[in-house]
Amino acid sequence: MKRNLLSLAVAATCAFAGAAQAQISDGIVKIGVLNDMSGLYSDITGPGSLSAAKMAVEDYLKSSKSQLKVEVVGADHQNKPDVGSNVARQWYDTDKVDMIADVPTSSVGLAIAKISSDKGKLHVNSGSATADLSGKACNANTIHWAYDTWMLANGTGTAIVKSGGDTWFFLTADYAFGHALERDTEAVVLKNGGKVLGKVRTPFPTQDFSSFLLQAQASKAKIIGLANAGGDTTNSIKQAFEFGITKGGQNLAGMLVFLPDVHSLGLEKAQGLMLTETFYWDLNDQTRAFAKRFAAANGGKYPSMVQAGVYSSVIHYLKAVDAAKTDDGTKVAAKMKELPTDDVLFGKGSVRADGRKIHPAYLFQVKKPSESKGPYDYYKLVATIPANEAFRPMADGECPLVAKK
Repeated sequence: MKRNLLSLAVAATCAFAGAAQAQISDGIVKIGVLNDMSGLYSDITGPGSLSAAKMAVEDYLKSSKSQLKVEVVGADHQNKPDVGSNVARQWYDTDKVDMIADVPTSSVGLAIAKISSDKGKLHVNSGSATADLSGKACNANTIHWAYDTWMLANGTGTAIVKSGGDTWFFLTADYAFGHALERDTEAVVLKNGGKVLGKVRTPFPTQDFSSFLLQAQASKAKIIGLANAGGDTTNSIKQAFEFGITKGGQNLAGMLVFLPDVHSLGLEKAQGLMLTETFYWDLNDQTRAFAKRFAAANGGKYPSMVQAGVYSSVIHYLKAVDAAKTDDGTKVAAKMKELPTDDVLFGKGSVRADGRKIHPAYLFQVKKPSESKGPYDYYKLVATIPANEAFRPMADGECPLVAKK
């Protein structure tokens, strides 16, 4: 297991004051970035998320003049719940990790949330999509940061149905994330008067989508909803383009499409896609400055929403550790909910009682090749969804932490 660990240390130059040091276990705040370092989600999370966590620690210690001593380690969960669970237990039990960040792949994220709760540690998730992390699977030691399936469905799904895309066929990745995204999007389609003509569950991951796309084509649905992510999304879009499905009049709805996906696809294949994200590098001067620094440290690659979420969440975590004067997971989680969020990437927001981080979301459309000024200039802003509308109402989530009226 140890050979899978990538480690880096970022430390403040000052020692703790005596009283504060006594409340920090082992005198070090240790953050573990757990994600897909080499597979189909590695461009969305991977080494870039580890880099984002390092940037966050450096920036927080510099700007706050905090005396915290912080270490960041990373590991590859290979998109497997058992592998991720084993890493988490080793980190918590042996390696004295205090908080696990990122964790794409919803089945892994749900497993890490349960382990963190059982052990009184903290999981701040930016990578998983399932809204169940702040719903029926919520706990006091898990905070869900960047996005979720409810947000994606309501942002992209509502816009498409209202613009005439009222019959759908779903290609759904056959694990927790895909099921949740299909469920939440189908609810939005039906609520807005649309119909679901069919759905098919695809193995995760999948290289060949031909048989599934042919079923979708035969359904004659106006919209083929892609309830998948990463390499599965790009493969299905590429193959749909090759089969002439979009030329035949059907449209694709990428329910979870990230900037690296569009970069991989190219604008010729991705143009016209509507998608919802909570971060884009070209929103304002602050996001552009962050993206420039991130790209310089990551081979020219611009940050995804998840990587931006890791940066933002680590900074808020460290603020809470300083404010609470402890790295106890349960106490820090409570402090993170108590402190308002106002960072350079996601704007003003808060962390609700159910652990859901609230901030604005944005509906984008992918540009035509002729509209782009260069690499990563890919999105046109269609609409801004206010923070209080972007995520599921807390009363509707079935989170056991939320008292029923």
